[in-house]
Order: sequence, then structure tokens, then C-alpha cells
Amino acid sequence: MPPADALVTDIGARLLYRDALMLVIDKPAGLPVHPGPKGGETLTDHLDALRFGLPRRPEAIHRLDRDTSGCLVLGRHAKALARLNKLFAASGTVVKTYWALVEGEPEVGAGEIALPLARRSDDPRSWWMKVDPAGDNALTRFAVLGCGGGLTWLALSPVTGRTHQLRVHCAAMGFPILGDPIYGTAPRSGSPGLQLHARALTLPLYPKKPPIRIEAPAPRHMQVGLAGCGHRGTGSA
Repeated sequence: MPPADALVTDIGARLLYRDALMLVIDKPAGLPVHPGPKGGETLTDHLDALRFGLPRRPEAIHRLDRDTSGCLVLGRHAKALARLNKLFAASGTVVKTYWALVEGEPEVGAGEIALPLARRSDDPRSWWMKVDPAGDNALTRFAVLGCGGGLTWLALSPVTGRTHQLRVHCAAMGFPILGDPIYGTAPRSGSPGLQLHARALTLPLYPKKPPIRIEAPAPRHMQVGLAGCGHRGTGSA
């Protein structure tokens, strides 16, 4: 993935939604949400620019992997963080839709992947996961949106929120996500980048109003592959 994809020159230009409680931004691929042991640029470095007059910066409610792009929710103050954390903790309340380009093709056009997941290692610093009958229950719903050139464009909806769930589930089913160097076939360097994008979020933030739906446009590093699978424009799924 080109280094420029990991740089934020104007975080405000990546704002998808704003109200009194939350912001939703389109996180670029290649940018970690939080600081790690290796240092380097993170999303946290840019959050002060999103205060919009409030005394404190917003904070991320959930996490996206460094190489996953798309919708990321930020709470704007303490009460908002508490309210949003409660929503995200309630199973099935927040509906997430990811787009992925995978190698190969599922045997069916839509279905569910129910495979329990556990850490590969007891090392608390390791986030790598594996399918393990003794692990935590994990459920992913998928639907084929298009195919072309040996790739398939999938809509993925994680019902549970396990670490690396979509990546491990797709690989275990025989259609690994393109550009995945851990669970797929991509090399550690020179790959096209992880082809996984947090496309949309739907959440019932206000009890007396319809659920809020936010979409992030297809990222630059996935546009060629998506077009080859039939994607036209920004679309919806």
C-alpha cells in the first residue's frame, strides 16, 4: 500500500457524520487508531482537530485494524462515550457492514460462518487468532455482491466482535481476504494492502428517531478490484 494512504493531511475532510454526541470518520488504511510499541503516526495524533469547540478531544468507541479502512465512531464527551459504549456492547444493536475482496468464491451466494476463535499464543502482546472449538463463539454473515478476475466482492456483517474475526473466518472457509499477510496469501511487503473496508454502520442512537446509517466510500486501494467485480460508483450494500 502506498505510504501516502497512511497520512492524514486534513482529518476534517474525512468526517462522515457529526452531531452533539458522536462523530464518524472514514479512517484511512495504514493508520493505527491507537499508539503501539513501534511508535509512528496514529489517529490519536489528529483527534484534537475534531473537538469543534469542546474542551476535550473525541475518543474512539471501537477499533479497526491498522490496515482496515472505513467507518469509525468517536464519542465527543464523557456522557456520549458511556452511551455509545453501551450501544456497542449490546449484541445486535449496532449493525456493521464491511466490504471485502477475497480470493476465490464461496460455494453459496449468502450464508453464515460460525467458527469459535481463540488466540494463537498465550503471549498477551499477540493478537493473532485461530479457529478453536474451545474458543469464544464468533458469527459472521456474508453475501456475494459480485465476482471477477478470480476475486469475489463480499458484504460481511460481524454479529460478534472478536479480534480479526472477518479475516480468520474468510481464510478458514477457503476464501482469504486479498492482501492479508497473516491469514491469507499476501507477502509481508509489496502486497496491494488489506482489501477490507468498514463500509457502513447503522445504530439507534436516539430512541425517538430512526437509526442513523453512515457509509464510507470505497477506498482508493480497493477501487480497481471492486470495479472488476462489478462495482459502479459509490453504491450501497
